[in-house]
Amino acid sequence: MEYTDLILTRESIRSYDPGKLVPEKTLEKILEAGRLAPSAANRQPWKFILVSSAEVLEKVRLCYKRDWLKDAPHILVVIGIRNEAWTRSFDNYSAVETDVAIAMTHMLLAAENEGVGSCWIANFDPVILNEVIRPDATQHIYGIMPLGYPKAGFRKVSDKKRKELAEIVEYR
Repeated sequence: MEYTDLILTRESIRSYDPGKLVPEKTLEKILEAGRLAPSAANRQPWKFILVSSAEVLEKVRLCYKRDWLKDAPHILVVIGIRNEAWTRSFDNYSAVETDVAIAMTHMLLAAENEGVGSCWIANFDPVILNEVIRPDATQHIYGIMPLGYPKAGFRKVSDKKRKELAEIVEYR
């Protein structure tokens, strides 16, 4: 897909066909987009956990109380590793959140390019999710992303509401 079309048509999908799994090769393309994402000093301070088994999906879904998540056949858990991230010496700013956000964005766009629906979720219960995923002390879960094909009849929204450039850009 042409890049401009990709960013214009991508949207958060909240209606999945639970019976239609995403092929392994397609999931690998999406994960590869995350792997190839740029990061500060090329540290790549992340880990991606793809949950597809019914048993683990059932537990992960408890961290987010929306019914539509129950239909997603895959959920990607995105972890940042702070002690592997680049840190600015002047003020100890850690790039881990920025790096993870870039990787997630790459995977969202790759999913759209493959015709796979996705949705960036940060509003999850970390206590519940940490009990299931069990990241070590150096790891922090920054987001989850359901992956799947939209249900039949799902209509994509063509009129995204975004601020005008004049509202967000300043030239100096």
